[in-house]
Amino acid sequence: MADRVGLYLHDSTSIQESIKIVQKAEREGLYAIWQAEPRLSRSAIVMLSSFASTTNRIKLGTAVINIWTRNVATLSASFLSLDELAPDRIMLGLGAWYDPLASQVGVSRNKPLLAMREFVDTTRALLNMERVSFSGEHVRLYDLQLDERTIAPIPRHVPLYIGATGPRMMAVAGEIADGVILTHLVSPHYTQGAIEQLLVGANKAGRALDTIDRPQVIVCSIDNDKPDVAIDRARKLVTLFLRQQPGMMRVSGVRQELIDEIAQVLPINPHESQINDAMHLVPDDVVHLVTATGTVKQAREKVREYIAAGATYPVLYPLGNVNYIIDQFANGYSRDDDPVREFFN
Repeated sequence: MADRVGLYLHDSTSIQESIKIVQKAEREGLYAIWQAEPRLSRSAIVMLSSFASTTNRIKLGTAVINIWTRNVATLSASFLSLDELAPDRIMLGLGAWYDPLASQVGVSRNKPLLAMREFVDTTRALLNMERVSFSGEHVRLYDLQLDERTIAPIPRHVPLYIGATGPRMMAVAGEIADGVILTHLVSPHYTQGAIEQLLVGANKAGRALDTIDRPQVIVCSIDNDKPDVAIDRARKLVTLFLRQQPGMMRVSGVRQELIDEIAQVLPINPHESQINDAMHLVPDDVVHLVTATGTVKQAREKVREYIAAGATYPVLYPLGNVNYIIDQFANGYSRDDDPVREFFN
């Protein structure tokens, strides 16, 4: 059973509209907002600031901020400020980024596992208001402490999450992170394997799996009246992902023949018209494999599969009418301080 529901926000709406969506999510009792930092279109820190100043209860996290382009000290100071604005509601999700964007700004992403360890360890220490000296390969701090003069010098409760996708980073998350953000457009089978790798790291560190939060981002497109339309919305995203992330698709159980067929007709960075032309190659069963789409009943059943595979709660990546999705997944969600999702039983 999942006792929480989160919402994942990309860059498909304006900041003003996103604020309204977050306020509605809070009114309807959703647990958390996870803000993406896609491409170079939107700063997750700015978005969280706007959400924190216009809400009172909902948790707010980044999914994810890369560990290469912000200094560990300045990023820690930013999240110190966010926690001051919204105490005990802020979550810091970190990721190893991706190419070609990283290389376009001169980042080589050398030794990402080591870089993540150094970044998490030093960020946690700084947010604990410790004085830190650290000489690593990626992070170097010399007798540094976040400034105490403007705020109380107390440890800040900002849990650190890793947006892991591969098995080695998943194991690292199991060792050192407060949580892992399980990626979208993967099957429950992939999630089950990811949890197994997370457990490898947890066992190495002497940690219990239950101490590691495991929210799962799930693409969600629903329409009770026109389920085929909802499926087509998701099919477009799945088609693109088949071209750009074939390894993830393969691990999720998609047959190699389809992956190869998509690679033959789509360039790695296709135009929208090219994606539209290739969509017919992707059958409904593949869309359903990696998304929660179709009718509300179908979507809820799919969410249950991810929870059964080891995710602690769903983070819905909405396609289509986001308010409709909030309404459907908030149905039966108690407005009490400790809400329970009845329909995930």
